[in-house]
Amino acid sequence: MIMSETDWSAVEAELDEHGHVHLAQLLKPEQAAGLASLWDEPDRFRSEVVMARHGYGRGAYRYFDYSLPEAVARLRAQFYPPLAQIANRWAAALGTDIRFPQEHEAFLARCREAGQVRPTPLLLRYEAGDWNALHQDLYGENVFPLQMAILLSEPGEDFTGGEFVLAEQRPRMQSRAEVVPLRRGDAVIFPVRERPVRGSRGFHRRAMRHGVSRVRSGLRFTLGIIFHDAR
Repeated sequence: MIMSETDWSAVEAELDEHGHVHLAQLLKPEQAAGLASLWDEPDRFRSEVVMARHGYGRGAYRYFDYSLPEAVARLRAQFYPPLAQIANRWAAALGTDIRFPQEHEAFLARCREAGQVRPTPLLLRYEAGDWNALHQDLYGENVFPLQMAILLSEPGEDFTGGEFVLAEQRPRMQSRAEVVPLRRGDAVIFPVRERPVRGSRGFHRRAMRHGVSRVRSGLRFTLGIIFHDAR
């Protein structure tokens, strides 16, 4: 993993301006393939959701159980501290008194105190015809405002279609959609629920949702890293 090469000033600027940031080749191909292969180890997971049963789209995802796979736990622990600094600045811009501790374990302790004890990192699997409706990953009162998705399959080789989509609701205007052109091993960091945007009268909130367009062919795997736990 190449987090040490991440330019966090650039990450922050991209998140502020565009509402997401694309990190190319965060994982090597063999690392991505190794994580995708965990789908075949059901004992790693605490539950599975078949999306069509709930109106979420088509496809399936599985939530990892504790203890998390080493690579997943490391991604969560390493990315949280710099993202917490951004999250705290966003919270101040939006006028809330919520502040996030600098260490992820301290934030998870806050989640546990509120009854949010179930891990939320997940593996998503899409076949031809599958898709994921626009949504937000909240899970409880303690919500860390940023999350990350890492594509584990190669577009054009393993699957076609299946683009990662973001939608931003703009006040008194039509929503803005953006497709993030991920390759295998690439990550996208984006808001869980909302982001601050500076206007003529200071900052205002813009709600964000994310999803996946219809997979045309093949098989697509994604790793989702959510930093708060669930009830």
